[in-house]
Amino acid sequence: MMDKKPPKPAPRRIFQERLKITALPLYFEGFLLVKRSEHQEYKHYWTELRGTTLFFYSDKKSPTYVDKLDLIDLTCLTDQNSTEKNCAKFTLVLPKEEVQLKTENTESGEEWRGFILTVTELSVPLHVSLLPGQVIRLHEVLEREKKRRIETERIPSSAIEKEQEPIEDYVDVLNPMPVCFYTVSRKEATEMLEKNPSLGNMILRPGSDSKNYSITIRQEIDMPRIKHYKVMSVGKNYTIELEKPVTLPNLFSVIDYFMKETRGNLRPFIYSTDESLG
Repeated sequence: MMDKKPPKPAPRRIFQERLKITALPLYFEGFLLVKRSEHQEYKHYWTELRGTTLFFYSDKKSPTYVDKLDLIDLTCLTDQNSTEKNCAKFTLVLPKEEVQLKTENTESGEEWRGFILTVTELSVPLHVSLLPGQVIRLHEVLEREKKRRIETERIPSSAIEKEQEPIEDYVDVLNPMPVCFYTVSRKEATEMLEKNPSLGNMILRPGSDSKNYSITIRQEIDMPRIKHYKVMSVGKNYTIELEKPVTLPNLFSVIDYFMKETRGNLRPFIYSTDESLG
């Protein structure tokens, strides 16, 4: 008999689930107040810097992010004068938007500044007020990020050189499937969502033919409802068959789309294989 409220995931399990979803190394984390161009006010997020991407979570224990921001094309980071005591404010200037960040205290502001500039500029900034141990961490992160960039650049070039060989060997490395992908039927996906509501409410599965996909979701509005959406493979892209079809570059973006459109109400269904983590 299941409890009405399932136990909250252990911190280690949360970390592993986030890692599976993002497939990026964690460099820094903490609370941030974030104001994006489409918002009038700051929103409070638990934030992770993974690779060169900020992932925003509604709280510290949520396994799936509600928004993200890629910083790879960061133009500059500008400090703002804050009238509030003991907090830091700065703006991330990107080609398509400017994002304002506010930290809970000045020390964490310096840390965020240091880590963001280190991974985007691939050098440790000279003008940051950090302790020696924190500066050492920046240098460690710099080496990890340099190595990650080299590895991600090397894989596509080797795939191009060996163009005649079966492509499947490279697809798994370059585009691993989203964590909520299961080789199950429509009926099996429905049963998985109904029996395990605490594990998530969205499954990506193969379509009825061999080359396309489907998304099965379970939403509880007035009563639990199961819905299915076709995801068509079109060239190198994927099109979600909606009233106004949406075309996206990969299956990760498809999952992201459903999460963002429902403001995090839909989240990937993730089986925990390691029971000792509970």
